[in-house]
Amino acid sequence: MRTFDFTAGTAVVTGAASGIGEALAHGLARRGSDLVLLDRDGDRLTAVAAAIRAAHPDRQVATYLVDLADAAATARVAEEVRRRHPRLRLLVNNAGVALGGRFDEVTLDEFSWVVDVNFRAVVQLTHALLPALKAEPGAHLVTVSSLFGLIAPAGQVAYAASKFAVRGFTEALRHELVDDGVGVTCVHPGGVRTRIASSARVGSGVSVEEYEAGRRRFEKLLTIDPARAAEVILRGVRRRRGRVLIGWSAKLPDLLARFAPASYGRVLALVTRRVAGTGVATAPAPHRPAEPAAADGS
Repeated sequence: MRTFDFTAGTAVVTGAASGIGEALAHGLARRGSDLVLLDRDGDRLTAVAAAIRAAHPDRQVATYLVDLADAAATARVAEEVRRRHPRLRLLVNNAGVALGGRFDEVTLDEFSWVVDVNFRAVVQLTHALLPALKAEPGAHLVTVSSLFGLIAPAGQVAYAASKFAVRGFTEALRHELVDDGVGVTCVHPGGVRTRIASSARVGSGVSVEEYEAGRRRFEKLLTIDPARAAEVILRGVRRRRGRVLIGWSAKLPDLLARFAPASYGRVLALVTRRVAGTGVATAPAPHRPAEPAAADGS
């Protein structure tokens, strides 16, 4: 496919009020795209849109407040976006949420909340907006999976399940959309400094004190600036990359999982403990602190 032209239409970005989504919105505006920005945080979303309008007064910026955990609300917003912005050239499914706790420490409702936002909403928005993308020559679709769409650590069953699902969904779509001329990219960020870890929910069966200890340890691993991550993603989109890994914190675990698919957990635990500078192991233990999710997505 030819390189992607950012100036030819409108880009939709979910989770645009902070983190990678906010950086993507600014990067797209600089490249000449009009924007449709979705998020559940109205105040932050308004501030992001205002900053983009001030820096790029020739850009059209529309905002939609929506909680992607609500399927009915997501459907209404998707229909409104499709009606008001018929020339959609890029859809970036970036929004994500996290849940701390082992599988037996979270409820099924908590588990379903993660899957609803991280996977069901991706499927729902893509299904609703795909006809518009297919009608726009040279359109492109991006989904943000995760480092935990490549590996699946203990304490992240819901998050990893949702992100592996995004990965499979995206790879199959890439094969289906070849003849339609729609490019597809799946993104796997490593340790990006976003709000997803700090705003993660804690499973009902998890001690808050234990979770906070795990969160503080995990935040030491977050070294990638969201603006840098956004630039890597947008370069990948321009070049029509099918797969984008951000940072060695994603690339090395990907290699590890390829060479030791059933036993990478022990190595990963040792590396994480060493980098975090603590003697607390991250391998499964009866009372170890719950791990927060990787800080990618919104």
